[in-house]
Amino acid sequence: MSSSDEPRRVHFQSPEYLVDRLDAIADLFDTDRTDLLVEAVRKYIEETADSETFQELVATKYYDDQLEFGTVKQLVGAETAQRLRLLKADLEDEPLDLAAPEDVDIYGEDAVTVDTTADER
Repeated sequence: MSSSDEPRRVHFQSPEYLVDRLDAIADLFDTDRTDLLVEAVRKYIEETADSETFQELVATKYYDDQLEFGTVKQLVGAETAQRLRLLKADLEDEPLDLAAPEDVDIYGEDAVTVDTTADER
């Protein structure tokens, strides 16, 4: 068992009716409340982490520097976190200053030339 698998005591309050139902289910399955809670939390985390909405939220907050890479890794897993890190680095790079190709007319006949020197203020 790794250190991250070691049990950690967590205390929270819940409406009494939920605890009563949880205890009844635990009795039915001949297990205890803690095992049911751990399984429910595990399933919730897996389903949430797999949702596209959640992953988009994590990516947005990471790109906006609201989440550290370590937190992103915990939330979406190492592979997805690494992909987000690479994309973020790519987004932060300066755009390449490339001239338009001269041998291809990319605008066709809809091209409009704008005199930028007259616009200087």
